[in-house]
Amino acid sequence: MSTITESVNVTVPIRVAYEQWARFEEFPLFMEGVEEIRRVDDTTLHWTVRVAGVTRRFEARITERLPDERVAWTSTEGPAHAGVVTFHRLDGDTTRVTAQMEFAPEGLVEKAGDRAGALHRRVKADLRRFKTFVESRGVRTGGRRGEADRPGS
Repeated sequence: MSTITESVNVTVPIRVAYEQWARFEEFPLFMEGVEEIRRVDDTTLHWTVRVAGVTRRFEARITERLPDERVAWTSTEGPAHAGVVTFHRLDGDTTRVTAQMEFAPEGLVEKAGDRAGALHRRVKADLRRFKTFVESRGVRTGGRRGEADRPGS
């Protein structure tokens, strides 16, 4: 498993940053390679992504959703990966968004790309695009504020 951790400061209140991030269906607007995310139910998302010219489909389960604090997920089928995005209030109008992801690259191309740091650069660029996206809107476009259970509860 490889681990990536990246952060970006966004000039919007924490609630706006969290609620925009929780709008998974809009990820294709700022995430490279994400073609579609469809909500299956309250905690299950079906993803279609394109990596190194290969289309992959998989499902992920939201394992934790704490408003204005964190969203965590893990894959339930397809490529093995998990992650958490946390939101930290820096001041009334600035939020630090930190993404930490673990994944298991599959195949020669993905493994070579992982060694070369391609996915790390992609995550960093996605967070920069999220910053531009959320700041240009100024207000959230929707989102889910409901809580999912904390692990171990």
